[in-house]
Amino acid sequence: MKQTPDCAFVIFGITGDLAARKLLPALYQLCLKGRIHPETEIVGYARSDLTRDALRNRLTKSLRNFEPDFDEKIWSSLVDRIHYVQGDYEHESGFESLRNFLDSLGLQNRIFYTATPPDTYEGIALGIAGAGLNYSSGFTRLIVEKPFGSDLGSAQRLNASILKNFKEDQIYRIDHYLAKETAQNLAVLRFANTLLEPIWSNKYIDNIQITMAEPMGMEGRGSFYEQTGVIRDVIQNHLLQLVALIAMEPPLDYNAMNVRNEKVKVFDAIKDIGPDKAILGQYSASGEMIGYRAEDGVSPHSHQATFAAIRLDILNSRWSGVPFFIRSGKRLEAKFTQIVIALKAAQKIPFAQTSNLESDRIVLRLGPNEGIALQLNSKIPGQGMNLNRINLNFSYDSNIDHPIPDAYETLLCDALMGDATLFVRADEVEGQWRIIGPLIKHVDLSPEEPHFYPAGTQGPKAADMFLETQDRQWHPAEN
Repeated sequence: MKQTPDCAFVIFGITGDLAARKLLPALYQLCLKGRIHPETEIVGYARSDLTRDALRNRLTKSLRNFEPDFDEKIWSSLVDRIHYVQGDYEHESGFESLRNFLDSLGLQNRIFYTATPPDTYEGIALGIAGAGLNYSSGFTRLIVEKPFGSDLGSAQRLNASILKNFKEDQIYRIDHYLAKETAQNLAVLRFANTLLEPIWSNKYIDNIQITMAEPMGMEGRGSFYEQTGVIRDVIQNHLLQLVALIAMEPPLDYNAMNVRNEKVKVFDAIKDIGPDKAILGQYSASGEMIGYRAEDGVSPHSHQATFAAIRLDILNSRWSGVPFFIRSGKRLEAKFTQIVIALKAAQKIPFAQTSNLESDRIVLRLGPNEGIALQLNSKIPGQGMNLNRINLNFSYDSNIDHPIPDAYETLLCDALMGDATLFVRADEVEGQWRIIGPLIKHVDLSPEEPHFYPAGTQGPKAADMFLETQDRQWHPAEN
């Protein structure tokens, strides 16, 4: 594997949770694998009044908690290259101090990462440009975390503001789900296997289901969730991106421009989603688990959705007539994310046993236990032609002899190498917000109560009925 080029890697918000949980462990792993250039420097920027040594001690303590096989020697080689600049995100003085410090390092390649609250993204981009840091004799890249806007209008305004001072190829909008191994493997499964690509259309596929289920509740994020809900939190970004990866046409070459062009075509072909195409739910108290309305920071009369089940229709020749069902929720029975490709039933079965036969399914598990399964009908050994299901199962944990990289490790490495394939372009973001715009408006303005479901269950019964009225049912979690 190639070593990344030398650069100054600036993390805005280095004292925050994202930097501690994801960014520093990712940089540590890249260093452990020899991917980080020995002259790369990490520059933390935050409001906190800290010394460089205090920051280093804080990050060391945090990393020990997140890395069970902590290597003191490797970390020492990285922590000695961590620096700190104090400043806020609104005033010129902090960015001038940052510019002066970066000039002192003498590194012309620079990456800026916004590990900060979303309302600071625009100010940070303007501050970088105001200090003359948006261009250099090397490369300059801006990595922007999600959420990118809160609706179509705000996303368009943020894009327009950032694009005044940065070119599109400098901007890396992050969605960590794109870097999960199974998500990346979707393209290989389709385009590198004659077994799958010929059947990947409405001729053979009945429906596609994407589920992201989480057993946890708010965990102190009640105020945040009141403003976002499940639709803004995961459906607008993660799940719609998975839809695009499944549905896109084969790109001419698998590079950032061509892949993102094909994803935009998918978004353009999806109808806007109104409340008639969705079931919205909210978890209620069950046993020792409190309901959403009792969470800290949540209104006791909140209508915010903690669960959504949605039908998408892609109006093109490949997918017309194939519903895409996506669902996600908090405080559900189990944690899993999976994609189920449900094929149409065989047209003629020449066996006596024809009742209760399920159609073939391709199951892609994004977590836990990432992997791929092919579920088919098969003969039960013995006399007679009795049929049952078999499961051809591939698991990364069981078949790969090295740890799977965390998504952030992959994304940071790609950003350092200048590969934007797993990042999101401006027109993708705006297309995603356009699709779910009517549904967001309904949640924000409607006086209707959501469908309540007890915490720790599979979601509201209305979500099951939603599919039953379309002669289908949700596929359970696959192991």
